[in-house]
Amino acid sequence: MQQHKNGDAPHQDAATAVSHFHTHSVPLDMEDIRRDWDKPISEAGLAAKTSVVVRVGALDLGAGTGSFRVREMMHRIAYPLGVHVRADVNLTDIEATCTDDANRITEVIDLPTTGVNTERIWLLEHYTDWFSVNLGLDSMYHRAGDVSEGVVQNLEQSDMSEVSAQLAKKLRAEKKAQKELSGEASDDPVLDALEAAEVTVPVSMVRAAAADITAEGSTDDELRSESEAALEEDREAKLLHDRLMQQRSGKHDFVETPDLDAAAAAAGDAGAGASASSAEDQNLNEFGTSMSAEALLGAKRRKTRAHKPLTGEYAEHFDHVGRSAGEGRKPITVRQAHERLDLIESRKPLYSPAFAGFASAVACASFVFLLGGGPYDMIGAFVGAGLGHWLRRKLFARHLHQFFVTFVCVALAALACTGTLRLIGLLDPIALTHDTAYIGAMLFVIPGFPLITGGLDMAKIDFPSGIQRVAYVLCIILMATLAGWGVAMIVHLNPTGVEPLGRTRRPRTPPGLEPLGLNPWVNTGLRAVTAFLGVWGFSIMFNSPQRMCLVAATIGMITDTLRLTLVDFGVPAEAGAFIGALLAGLLAAGWRTAVHNGLLPPHLGYPRICLTVPSIVIMVPGLYMYRAMFYLGQFDTLHALDWAFRAFMVIICLPIGLAMARVITDKSWRYDV
Repeated sequence: MQQHKNGDAPHQDAATAVSHFHTHSVPLDMEDIRRDWDKPISEAGLAAKTSVVVRVGALDLGAGTGSFRVREMMHRIAYPLGVHVRADVNLTDIEATCTDDANRITEVIDLPTTGVNTERIWLLEHYTDWFSVNLGLDSMYHRAGDVSEGVVQNLEQSDMSEVSAQLAKKLRAEKKAQKELSGEASDDPVLDALEAAEVTVPVSMVRAAAADITAEGSTDDELRSESEAALEEDREAKLLHDRLMQQRSGKHDFVETPDLDAAAAAAGDAGAGASASSAEDQNLNEFGTSMSAEALLGAKRRKTRAHKPLTGEYAEHFDHVGRSAGEGRKPITVRQAHERLDLIESRKPLYSPAFAGFASAVACASFVFLLGGGPYDMIGAFVGAGLGHWLRRKLFARHLHQFFVTFVCVALAALACTGTLRLIGLLDPIALTHDTAYIGAMLFVIPGFPLITGGLDMAKIDFPSGIQRVAYVLCIILMATLAGWGVAMIVHLNPTGVEPLGRTRRPRTPPGLEPLGLNPWVNTGLRAVTAFLGVWGFSIMFNSPQRMCLVAATIGMITDTLRLTLVDFGVPAEAGAFIGALLAGLLAAGWRTAVHNGLLPPHLGYPRICLTVPSIVIMVPGLYMYRAMFYLGQFDTLHALDWAFRAFMVIICLPIGLAMARVITDKSWRYDV
């Protein structure tokens, strides 16, 4: 997020000034935000809160996710702050109105372009959980809030996937140690009572809650004295706990004191379930085991002077505001919230342009095999797609226009593929008959993320965002197919072989790939391998961490192999695409549920959109779309429309399948609320 300095604006040239004006998000140097910069965000003004809410939405939108997820994340950031958000989210802009109990503010932000960054989507989920837990609420996306805490605190690291794995491993070790410790102490009621008291609520918090409940009108001096007494009791209880632990381990070199002995006896009575002399003393016993800790803390929140609940029907939405941060956590300031977002926004891509080009080459070569291509087709697509995506990454780093970059890179990929096959043809003339491999070399530009998310947006009745995404997809496809068709016309590519220079003729059939005629079992096994590699390659192109790539590749291997097998048995391609997308959505939901329930490690809890989209991108009918453009370039409108509608039917079946999986597994999609 760019910050604008008012004193520098007059000295900027026109181009720079215009650029800054159009690419800014929320200017953080405005007075109503600056004055709350170092305040806890729960105590800041509405402008500061809105800056965080809207910026999170902008970062999520810039990562390529759909508008429904952007709204969801903005709501989950705003709710702990007592802010209601109403947002209009489109492809590159957000208009959001934020409301609290007294004020209302509207922010409009625009993004210069759009892209895909699945790592950012994943990190923003951890950021949201860290934000909620530190404001006194439960985590929302991930069950293990400690993992999210560690991830957000270590955003300076380059490999966040490994960081989260180490944090999850440490968390499991700590839980295991706690279970072993509790099992060893099960025969000592005194120690069990002390450990339960230490885990549930500190003595000071119990005493402070009781003081607030029973002495609403106490003076500051009285409250201070009570707090000091409670802290002293805390120290005594901790000392007793440590000494009892030493005693259990056979170390008796500590000095007994009458007061601590009495406290130990009282704890033993509490652990055995004995009653105190009165109901009030029972609720306020030394270790807080008789009265529920949650009840006492809840009463403290209701009675605290810092939190004065509102009245009226609307007030229930803000009743949680003012809760203290979790135990051992400090309140998040506005500065800290934005600093963490700065680190997320400024993270470099996980992979170099060369490695991303290699992943693109693997993905497109695998794509060609799934379309029926042979070894020469795969080699040509490998070289062309690798060079094309490498150049694409280089040009995007210079912020060149997307449509221009798409045209240039597809043209390079097609020429590189054709040139490679011509060189191979010097040794084996059969390679000269595989000119159609250039179609596979173009497939790295397929805009799978906006295509699928656009369909999901329309499934959520968000037609403005969905239509914008579909229009963007059509523009990218149009530029890519035009570049490929132009190269084919210049070098006289057709499915029957190479035409001599100076001769032109209209091909009788559109470019296509011939089946290999392999054994069905061998073909199925090779399909599984290439589907895995293809989804892995697309995941790398989407900047997914390696563990996320492997999970998505596994889902894609299962779903795409099933889809192609169904088509072999006579199932229409459209129905196969629907079944494959539906299964991908169900598998991703099952994976997420298994992580949430503790069946899988917590660091493997990835966003569903980051698993489903790469796994079904390989199902997008790129060959159908190119055939439509090829016939259109030959002015054969009937065949062009035929293939265009075939592609359209497959394309719409993919998001419908994912939407049906959402309806089955997600309550927020099941009902119109």
